Amino acid sequence: QVQLVESGGGLVQAGGSLRLSCAASGLTFSSYAMAWFRQAPGSEREFVAAISRSRNTYPADSVKDRFTISRDNINNMVYLQMTDLKPEDTAVYYCAASTTYGPSIDDADEMSYWGKGTLVTVSS
Repeated sequence: QVQLVESGGGLVQAGGSLRLSCAASGLTFSSYAMAWFRQAPGSEREFVAAISRSRNTYPADSVKDRFTISRDNINNMVYLQMTDLKPEDTAVYYCAASTTYGPSIDDADEMSYWGKGTLVTVSS
């Protein structure tokens, strides 16, 4: 049974930093591309960043100078380091796994597995 479990969310002031973690189990982690998505209240789920099996990264334009995705294939972990947080970053952040890493990696429909999310709240 595949499980993706996010952690590290919380309340932070604007300009602050947080590091999200995602622990993966039940899958051959190194064979999957991994991604982070987020969903703010009343909004569609939005792509944040992805990382390939070989650690190529692809951040969304809205976060590319502030967020960094990384992975640890030994411990089956993926991380999202978030800096200079803004109130508009407030959302539930989801970890996801995909069998492919192509032009559609930013499409939620391409993901095979999802975590349950962790809430990030940025106060102004």
